[in-house]
Amino acid sequence: MSVASYGDIIEVTAPADFHVHLRDGELSKLVTPHVHKGGFYLAYVMPNLVPPVTTTQMAIEYKKRLKDCQGSSNVEFLMTLYLSDALHPSDVKNWKAAGIVGVKSYPRGVTTNSDEGIESYDKYDELFKAMEVHGIVLNLHGEIPSDHSKNICVLNAEERFLPVLANLANKYPKLRIVLEHATTAAAVNAVKACGDNVACTITAHHLALTVDDWAGQSFHFCKPVAKFPDDRRALQEAIKSGSKKFFLGSDSAPHPSLSKSTATATSGCAAGVYTSPILLPLVAHLLDSFGAIDRLADFTSNFGRGFYQIPANSDAPKVLVEKVQGISVQAEYSSGGKTVVPFWANRQIEWQIVNVKE
Repeated sequence: MSVASYGDIIEVTAPADFHVHLRDGELSKLVTPHVHKGGFYLAYVMPNLVPPVTTTQMAIEYKKRLKDCQGSSNVEFLMTLYLSDALHPSDVKNWKAAGIVGVKSYPRGVTTNSDEGIESYDKYDELFKAMEVHGIVLNLHGEIPSDHSKNICVLNAEERFLPVLANLANKYPKLRIVLEHATTAAAVNAVKACGDNVACTITAHHLALTVDDWAGQSFHFCKPVAKFPDDRRALQEAIKSGSKKFFLGSDSAPHPSLSKSTATATSGCAAGVYTSPILLPLVAHLLDSFGAIDRLADFTSNFGRGFYQIPANSDAPKVLVEKVQGISVQAEYSSGGKTVVPFWANRQIEWQIVNVKE
């Protein structure tokens, strides 16, 4: 089945989102329950808070705050640390017991809350070797900072980063590495060219958007930015191919609606697209649109769990989605004085969650 008919139902075991931003404070209380609302039972949580999550204790405390959010008790939260000088090789052996599965690398200044990001990977040699030994994953935001003297900007920052990916993959062949939120055909090809220690997440919104969709539309603006139609097609074909290297990481990134809709003469709007509350139906809708609905379970659960070595239990929840005539996406979500606007607000999607077997 490459394209579904109305009334068709697909079952996905314990859907897993391997890249999500859940923020902190009142905003986190609003958005964290949306992981489950969107059909997901595993959330791989990004560490770019203010201040960033850089210690085991900070990760433990953050996970507790997430679990305490109403409506999130059935979700498994996997924690990450922010790559920085605060991480020590001697601590790596203790991370898994604390629920820490990965380390996220942010090049300095390329995205939200990345001011503490890195400028060189060389000094982390001993850390990466320890991560190899203890099975900790390295998650890469795959861009380099814009530099107009070198003709680098948001449109080619990902492609310019790809030699770094290849170098890391070759230097640390036992280190599992994920290139996060790929947006280009070049990135897809680079991941394919690497060994089995390298995988890649693809977001829902990058399967839908191109440059034309975010130029002048702040609610579609994210980093990395969506690129050209050929790049979008390459992401879609990577999923259709059935390669286990490519799986869902939504990069769902909520911001208060005012910061998304407002820019000034001195500062731009916030970068991020928010998909969590509609994620599984949205992914089903998109995969169905380009003839890949038969890949839904692999893309949203099986392949990511396989790479991270976190298989679903035999009694894991099963989520059923059905193709329907059209469901309107809610215009906004509000609580505690915070309001967020989801991707495709007020638009129609043709899939909905119809049953959950917990």
